[in-house]
Amino acid sequence: MKKILITGASGFIGSFLVENALEKEWVVWAGIRKSSNLKYLQNARISFTDLNYSDKEKLRRQIKYHVIQFGKWDYIIHNAGLTKSLHSQDFDKVNYLYTKHFIEILQEVNAIPDKFILMSSLSAYAQPKSVYGKSKWKAEQFLKSQTGFPYIILRPTGVYGPRDKDYLILLKSVKKGLEVTAGLEAQKLTFVYVKDLVKAAFLALESPFKEKTYFVTDGKEYSDTAYTQIIKNALGKERVLKLRIPLWIVKTASVLAEVFSIIIGKASTLNRDKYKIIKQRDWTCDTLPLEQELGFHADFDLEHGMRECVEWYTAHGWL
Repeated sequence: MKKILITGASGFIGSFLVENALEKEWVVWAGIRKSSNLKYLQNARISFTDLNYSDKEKLRRQIKYHVIQFGKWDYIIHNAGLTKSLHSQDFDKVNYLYTKHFIEILQEVNAIPDKFILMSSLSAYAQPKSVYGKSKWKAEQFLKSQTGFPYIILRPTGVYGPRDKDYLILLKSVKKGLEVTAGLEAQKLTFVYVKDLVKAAFLALESPFKEKTYFVTDGKEYSDTAYTQIIKNALGKERVLKLRIPLWIVKTASVLAEVFSIIIGKASTLNRDKYKIIKQRDWTCDTLPLEQELGFHADFDLEHGMRECVEWYTAHGWL
């Protein structure tokens, strides 16, 4: 029976990864923090671990102890990471340095898994502009520099689905009758439903391929107007007030949102770093290697996925 560690297990993507591993009847270790909300990790078969990535000596002791007691993990999906923060330097610390520590210790204590999946981001591709994207890119570069380490890097595009709160913001706005699009120039977008991202991750784990990097989308491209139309269709909303906001206004709003988040001590979804991502007009990428080598084909396009997503939000009182 395979043993798997999934870090960032209590989060949106992580909780779906855990569910899939349980369905395979693997021995599942969920990497969490003491402060993590375990609402979606209630299965009694889940074992938990709180790895201290910030302190290499403590991390070394933790992993050595685990290997002695339970043996090494066959698979690791390193999904833990930071997507928003009050302090920009935290992106580099969490997404790059902690990942570096983890990989180094796995090698030092002979706990290298058969396959290590790094959950990166499309934002890490092609000279990333955002601090977030740069931190993911640095983690990728370090992983690629490790000789003989059995990694696969996944670069998902915009991930949406049940339990996600970021895309929920736009859905709530449209439901109230307001459709807001950022930038006067049309934007090319790609998406992947969370269940399809999980599918890609497990195909990568069980494939013979190593030292590979794959983009993960549903295989389609959408304009920003097509995206909002799909949301309206899913919500059954025909009449809305449409606003296309110039980027300079979005930038100003991002600065104000960041200042407010600092005042209240809570990270905001909209901030200056997020603006750098929003202002990019082309988020398309090539998924052919993923399809040809791993045999991946998305089960959900945006229309199908958004309908299921809205149903879940509605049923759980989020929308």
